[in-house]
Amino acid sequence: MSDAIRQAEGLMSSSAGMNVALAERSSERNLDRAGVSGSEKRSDRNLDAEHNTDRHPGWTGDYYNQGAGPDGIFDKLKEECGVFGIYGHSEAAALSYYGLHALQHRGEESAGICASDGGAQFNYHRGMGLVKEVFNNDIMDTLKGSITIGHVRYSTAGESKLANAQPLVFKYRGGDLAIATNGNITNALDIRAELEQLGSIFQTTSDTEVIAHLIARSTESDIVQAMKNALNRLIGGFVFLIMTNDRMFVAADAHGLRPLSIGKLGDAYVFASETCALETVGAQWVRDIEPGELLILDKDGLTEDRYTDMNRRAICSMEYIYFARPDSDINNVNLHSSRKRMGQQLALESFAFADVVTGVPDSSISAAIGFAEQTGIPYELGLIKNKYTGRTFIQPSQELREKGVKMKLSAVRKVVEGKRVVMIDDSIVRGTTSLRIVNMLREAGATEVHVRISSPPFINPCFYGIDTPDRKELIASSRTVEEIRQAINADSLSFLSKEGLMEAVGIHEGEMNRGMCFACFDNDYPTVLPENAKEGCGC
Repeated sequence: MSDAIRQAEGLMSSSAGMNVALAERSSERNLDRAGVSGSEKRSDRNLDAEHNTDRHPGWTGDYYNQGAGPDGIFDKLKEECGVFGIYGHSEAAALSYYGLHALQHRGEESAGICASDGGAQFNYHRGMGLVKEVFNNDIMDTLKGSITIGHVRYSTAGESKLANAQPLVFKYRGGDLAIATNGNITNALDIRAELEQLGSIFQTTSDTEVIAHLIARSTESDIVQAMKNALNRLIGGFVFLIMTNDRMFVAADAHGLRPLSIGKLGDAYVFASETCALETVGAQWVRDIEPGELLILDKDGLTEDRYTDMNRRAICSMEYIYFARPDSDINNVNLHSSRKRMGQQLALESFAFADVVTGVPDSSISAAIGFAEQTGIPYELGLIKNKYTGRTFIQPSQELREKGVKMKLSAVRKVVEGKRVVMIDDSIVRGTTSLRIVNMLREAGATEVHVRISSPPFINPCFYGIDTPDRKELIASSRTVEEIRQAINADSLSFLSKEGLMEAVGIHEGEMNRGMCFACFDNDYPTVLPENAKEGCGC
């Protein structure tokens, strides 16, 4: 046994309280999964035919790696959307710009802000692209008012076009109505068909528009009651920011599937999908909105109400694993800290003898640090993400596609060359990304690549606002862990257990699944799914 291994084992024992025997048993299990002995080296580096790069060109749109279709080079899950709203601040639009910029990671397709000064009509602007591309000083000067709602979008239901960019703005008998949402309404198609039979004419293909029609067609004279009735018709995971000329309404689904935080900035109220946006504008976090809650903001202040009782609490576990920024807090739990604990738990469950630990940037860095701290194996930046690749309009060819992969992610040769590497990632979707990264590390000289995933196997599509493939395209839905290991060309592969994930997040003890939704892992969806949803993801 080398001095490096002895040193790593000693560090692991002192820092984690694990003994060498436990580590050796865990390592033996990993080697058994890999089908090799400790002295063997895998000679079969052939790619799985189904994941051959010829079949995954990664050129699915007008520019390199546009979209996340089955042929995309990077098969990471796509963020949902982000919402940001302010009630009662003279610089509401400018603050919303900064808030949306902080939420840009949740949607890069379109952005919009709607403002009201309490007058007869809204001031709003929407556009395709990033926040900084959609807005400029001249546009911002037109967004007058102390009430705003804003949105960044990645489409999970509805086409990618300007008509679907949010906030959606309507006129109805009560005046103006603007709506921004994060999530997905699973029974939207059924409601839409019903409303069209009654004469409604839809202007978009977004599922968000159905609530506007439900409110507009309500026989209730009181908009609050009309809104409650409309919200009770909806099934799915969602948060809404809805504004009229002089009021704002904030609502969350009965399970709390999508996150939304409330903050204060002086006398103004601020609402954001993540607390990092509150920090950006200098707002003080107050609390998270509760499942089934309806908040009403008007000249008299904030009224806390409900449109339904809380059903089983089930906030999306992928927010903790992957989506939310590491400097955000959800349910008063910091994401960086919880991801570190996921990495530590993963190390306890699936140790691997290695020389370095590296994480796939950016979302897996925290878990990789936790894995390294728990085991004593040094953490290194073995993979570097290029944040400035932009859109590449060069013509496709196989050679250029392969170079395109390295444009976005590079292995640090001097870090991994001649080393046994533990590669930490947050999930495996189709397997194409993991395969390419493992091969990239091997090409950079890594002698072994052990893959550890800080979540359970992703086997089911999401119907609540995450863009996931159909079940048949999810590699874990039809393959064993050993088969996935072979497909991604790794020396060993392990996933974090569901129990380990719950312990790492550490919220809502005593509630089912600790108050989280694990449907993508265990097929236990918190809502009834309509038949058309069961056919595939509604993204």
